[in-house]
Amino acid sequence: MQIVALIFARGGSKGLPGKNIRPLAGRPLLAWAIGHARAVPRIGRIIVSTDSEQIAAVARECGAEVPFMRPAELARDDSPEWLAWRHALNYLKESAGAYPDVLIVVPATAPLRTPSDLENCLDEFAKGGADMVFTVTDAHRNPYFSMVKRNADGTVGLVIPPHGSVFRRQDAPVVYDITPVAYVASPEYVMTRTGLFAGRARVVHVPPERAVDIDTLLDFRIAECLLSNACDAPANG
Repeated sequence: MQIVALIFARGGSKGLPGKNIRPLAGRPLLAWAIGHARAVPRIGRIIVSTDSEQIAAVARECGAEVPFMRPAELARDDSPEWLAWRHALNYLKESAGAYPDVLIVVPATAPLRTPSDLENCLDEFAKGGADMVFTVTDAHRNPYFSMVKRNADGTVGLVIPPHGSVFRRQDAPVVYDITPVAYVASPEYVMTRTGLFAGRARVVHVPPERAVDIDTLLDFRIAECLLSNACDAPANG
């Protein structure tokens, strides 16, 4: 079975400029994702999709392939990354004559994952019965208990009013945050559907300490703190 890992790292991040190659614990942020994918033996190829020559050079130095550059129209702030997934899959089909059997997307923004998190996602997908497997973590807030929205009259109410009264968080339905540790899908699903929930989805739980998603400088500082103080820091790959 051919499994290809894709890492998407555009050069125009506004939340934290240059974040994909910003040094984290002595390594470019992108290097963590590449290292994690390289540590999973069943992943046959690791391809970085980027619009930046600088990011491409770093990716190659870290052991990934950069066989194409992402078009500018797929690297804007408002460009759906799903279309970049399709662009990469189209390249693979045109260059190899067929799609890989399985696609695993390994976001650069989750450097505290471990290779075992990727293995767990691949294992879950291999069970069958799902078009997409992605990672979740414990939710910080609960729409049945501690998340509100504004009403037309200026008052606020719960995002999802529960049936009956909920006085404790523990009594509310359990919800999760999607965290970009990994996404596994069949290429055919990505090419014919439009998102995570357009088919049958299952999830793999990742603990909060490995689920940090770097979008801002604060996120970056939190990741630095966890890496410098963790008793068992994530594997470097």
